[in-house]
Amino acid sequence: MNTVRTAAEENTGAQKVALVTGAGSGIGRAVTVELLAAGWSVALAGRRVETLEETAPQAPADGGTALPVRADVSRPEDVAALFDAVRDRFGRLDLLFNNAGTFGPGGVPVEELPYEAWRHVVDTNLNGAFLCAQAAYRQMKEQEPQGGRIINNGSISAHTPRPHSVAYTATKHALTGLTKSLSLDGRPYGIAVGQIDIGNAATDMTAGMQTGALQADGRTAPEPVMDVADVARTVRHMAELPLEANVQFATVMATAMPYVGRG
Repeated sequence: MNTVRTAAEENTGAQKVALVTGAGSGIGRAVTVELLAAGWSVALAGRRVETLEETAPQAPADGGTALPVRADVSRPEDVAALFDAVRDRFGRLDLLFNNAGTFGPGGVPVEELPYEAWRHVVDTNLNGAFLCAQAAYRQMKEQEPQGGRIINNGSISAHTPRPHSVAYTATKHALTGLTKSLSLDGRPYGIAVGQIDIGNAATDMTAGMQTGALQADGRTAPEPVMDVADVARTVRHMAELPLEANVQFATVMATAMPYVGRG
């Protein structure tokens, strides 16, 4: 039986501390498991605590400490409570992986997209990322030793859109601006900020791509995917660099996916 240490157990303080949003599935779950396996203490944030509690036991038994925290990153009060929980449990924060996000309703033309759907995507992907980054920035600036790292989960869509993806694409482009601005403002305090742009990692969100995805020319065609564990290893590499070094932007994608030359 897996016995990953829970938040109720003693943490010696020697481990690095990470917070992963959207940790209950997909990329967030894979990154959480990778960090726990590497000995990090990890706070897992998500809207459904039951999926968070399913994530931690997937790491090796001798991994780091896991702290599941229910939080909706689009709600300022949830974000405040989340960072209070991390501070109370671990005393500091070395890494925020700003991962929580949603694609929104798929395949809806822009002229038919309900405002409520647009607002939900913006609130989650952009406002949620800002709220978490702001809270992390405050904690990293105040803690001793000062500093830390923020990695924002962008997307291939931060560069090139898919058809009928206006809300998702707009937020991912905006996330790139957020990354650049945070990176600049964090320099005096040892806060390194980077972004990973991911294409076609095999998760529930991309499950339909192998059977057929809408292309820019109107065709529906299958697309290759890559193992989500390869994304997790890339995030870990970015996370474990010394703060004097930073991967500003990284693109990790299925090699043969339609991105270079898309359209």
